[in-house]
Amino acid sequence: MSENANAQPRLRPQRIVRVKAWPMNIPVKIEVVGVSRTMPLSACLCEVETADGFKGHGFTAITEEDVVSEAINKVIAPTVVGCDAMATEAIWEELNWVLTPRGQSGYASHAIAAFDIALWDIKAKALGMPLWRLIGGARAEVPIYTTFGFGFLSRDELVSAAKYWVAKGNKRLKMTVAGEAMRHRNRRPLGEVIREDAARVMAVREAVGNDVEIYIDANCNLDAVHACKLAKMLESANLGFFEEPVLQNDARHLAELRQRTSVRIAVGQNEGQAFRFRDLLMQQAVDFIQPNVAITGGFSQCIKIAGMAAAFNTSIANGGAWPFHNMHLHAGLANGGLVEYHHPAVQLCEQIFTGLPVPENGVLALPEAPGLGFSPILEAVEEFSRYPSARGKGKG
Repeated sequence: MSENANAQPRLRPQRIVRVKAWPMNIPVKIEVVGVSRTMPLSACLCEVETADGFKGHGFTAITEEDVVSEAINKVIAPTVVGCDAMATEAIWEELNWVLTPRGQSGYASHAIAAFDIALWDIKAKALGMPLWRLIGGARAEVPIYTTFGFGFLSRDELVSAAKYWVAKGNKRLKMTVAGEAMRHRNRRPLGEVIREDAARVMAVREAVGNDVEIYIDANCNLDAVHACKLAKMLESANLGFFEEPVLQNDARHLAELRQRTSVRIAVGQNEGQAFRFRDLLMQQAVDFIQPNVAITGGFSQCIKIAGMAAAFNTSIANGGAWPFHNMHLHAGLANGGLVEYHHPAVQLCEQIFTGLPVPENGVLALPEAPGLGFSPILEAVEEFSRYPSARGKGKG
């Protein structure tokens, strides 16, 4: 008798028969401490179907939704129809050559990310496993930090909002800085901008006390000089990290900044190629690496980036929002870390997905249902796909 006679049958290939992407422009209303603001956010949903009837759903955002959906529908779809959806590595490599033959990033990374997430959703469903367990099952819950502090809030409103979120059990808070910096025309002098930012952060620190972690995010808006000045101003605030402090995530400037300040540096949510993370790690430019599965090429690439971080004994964290997709990476891997609960992004997800988990006491519990554990509301997706494009506005 063959030694394999009692073995379980091999899981059959899942041949891809259909790929579809929807560009969406979704209005999100922020209401807190008497302040109300509506903004559009762009996103793209990708659906992949196999011959056996499995459907996987991927997602990307903070990009030009029309461009990404066209890349999925017109370039990725004809490349992958007929392929085995379970062969995530082979498909990722093929798409990497098709969309980025000379190392480009940008929109291609977003398109691959959305499609790759859908494949991992299918793979986990076909295996009857929640995705985080398929990735590695390191933990059943992840800690979150709450992004609440936006530039449209006055200093007093910011303090009130911080107190509000702490009262609701959130002990890790993130706020944006440098909102009127490099990318804006007719901007204020950067010295004025960072002095106001420092005053806002210190006001929040005084209001919430030292038991609450505070993180700040400049969204790559500052030059190296002013990023360093702001970091120095805020050393006494004992920040959890300073996210994307300098233009273009310049590794050399980040390394210099890290040497000149005690503030911890976090970078990576918008990087599309693994070699960029390698360079950041090699130059000792970061304290936290932030691959985002909805932006950084999906699970296939983010798992590898997390492996690089582990080899450098560098922590990983989620930046760039989309917690319900990124929670699977951080729950699956032993070196998983914080997940960002970005409230405008969460409100977007609540309008197009059902079955989303709700955090309790700063922790997000992972679902046990196969795949991602939540599903798109396709009627809502179809409706939002008919809205006018954001055309560069509301990118998160």
